[in-house]
Amino acid sequence: MNKKIISRVNVLADYIIKTKSTIREIAKKYGISKSTVHKDLTERLKEIDFARYQEVEKIFQKHLEIRHIKGGESTKNKYLMIKET
Repeated sequence: MNKKIISRVNVLADYIIKTKSTIREIAKKYGISKSTVHKDLTERLKEIDFARYQEVEKIFQKHLEIRHIKGGESTKNKYLMIKET
């Protein structure tokens, strides 16, 4: 694996562990695609540092658990904004 890719994977892993950000937020911050972030943190990180991969997986699991709640809140806010106008 390329040193540049390994460096990027480590930076992304450090960031998600520190901030608990979503894949979309990380992709936007670093100016890369969501699929690149996902591949870096699921496949490549597993090869580079398995212990950190396990930490990131716990964060991903938490995001999956609350996804339906965040979606419902977004929809509610959308329709409240429409009703106000």
